[in-house]
Amino acid sequence: MHLFPKKLSDGYFSFLSAGFHNERKKYENLATSGQNPEIMVIGCCDSRVSPEVIFDTSPGEIFVVRNVANLVPIFEDEHSESYHGTSAAIEFAVNGLNVKHIVILGHASCGGIKSFIEDQHPLSKMDFIGKWMSQIVPVANQLNIKVGNYKPGDIKKLELGVVQHSINNLLSFPSIRTRVNQGKLHIHGAYFLISTGILFIKKGTSFTPLIKN
Repeated sequence: MHLFPKKLSDGYFSFLSAGFHNERKKYENLATSGQNPEIMVIGCCDSRVSPEVIFDTSPGEIFVVRNVANLVPIFEDEHSESYHGTSAAIEFAVNGLNVKHIVILGHASCGGIKSFIEDQHPLSKMDFIGKWMSQIVPVANQLNIKVGNYKPGDIKKLELGVVQHSINNLLSFPSIRTRVNQGKLHIHGAYFLISTGILFIKKGTSFTPLIKN
């Protein structure tokens, strides 16, 4: 058996002696009383875009689900035979945890979107990425983006378009649409620029930098 990654071992022991030790009571409360986050973040699994780091949160403060390209699949009823980890997490966050906010967190330099727009060959025979990313074909068509023959700026345009696409798909969930209409749930779009750390927030049809008041 291979040794556990040293990077993780070192990090764990550092956490155990500092972070956990200093907040031991908080962890004990989380273990006994459960979680009660008011915010769900749906982000990309890209290792450079960690919601907990970007928003400087502590354990128990945000409920996070991550997948390739921060996609929300459209709602499917109980008769569907599909398996949706993201949809299951959304259902739990909304109906189990009663979160008040859902944030779709997109980002620049998204590998999934880049592979889609460049029409790259599958990484494996199964091509899980290709099948997953096929969800955004309507977005590319709507934005008049030619897969395999794209123009400068099209990748960012599609990255932003996917954020809106995921917001639209969130609203296809009956429980979400009901809560939004009742003012009990708010949906937000955001876009993180890795190179500068700037976070853009969706306002209407545009994205503007988040500025400290």
